[in-house]
Amino acid sequence: MYAMVATRLDIANAVGVVSRFMHNPGRSHWNVVKHVVTYLAGTKDHGILFYPNKKSGVVSYTDSNFAGYVDIRKSTTGYCFKFGNGAISWMSKL
Repeated sequence: MYAMVATRLDIANAVGVVSRFMHNPGRSHWNVVKHVVTYLAGTKDHGILFYPNKKSGVVSYTDSNFAGYVDIRKSTTGYCFKFGNGAISWMSKL
């Protein structure tokens, strides 16, 4: 969870979805966790980097879907704020 929250935006969605099943994980959930850990091991040198570019202001992105979580028909929304080339804030919520 620390890697997702503090440094690795790219695994946030996978960790968030799998964590919904922490009380009773199945084989497929463990396979996803194994895949995420393998991905992290292969991308140890990735992380949040800040360096100046021509657009040094804050840029924001947002997205949502309508009833994309089929089991309970809830929507997911999220945002990401970037400064320079690094993400400074992000959220994904069911």
